[in-house]
This record gives sequence, structure tokens and C-alpha cells, in this order.
Amino acid sequence: MKQWTRTLNDYKDIIDIPRHDPSGRTRMPMEKRAAQFSPFAALTGYEDAISDAVKRTEEEVENRNKGS
Repeated sequence: MKQWTRTLNDYKDIIDIPRHDPSGRTRMPMEKRAAQFSPFAALTGYEDAISDAVKRTEEEVENRNKGS
């Protein structure tokens, strides 16, 4: 399998282009920017479903062991 590696040379055409800075707009404070990327519950109920599955599995194992 061929692996691709990038070097600074690959970006020489864009490396010195000035960064766009929209005039008339203040930058968002760092604390607010960081809050945008804080963890969130993408899958609501996922943890509960996993806990329920663990309980059911443990009960099944206990019941099988009792029958032996």
C-alpha cells in the first residue's frame, strides 16, 4: 500500500497568502470558541441502552450459572 506524505513544498503556492480577516467584525473570544467544541451527547439514550444491555447480559450469565 502506498503512503502519501506531504511536504511544505506541496503548499508553496498558498503558504504565503494572507489570511482573510473580515473587516467590521470582532473576533469571538477564545472561551466562546472553545465552548463550540465542547463534548455533547450526540446519541441521547446511548449510555442508558448500554447499561441495560450490560444488566441483561449479567442476568443471563447468572441464570445460566444457576442452572449448571
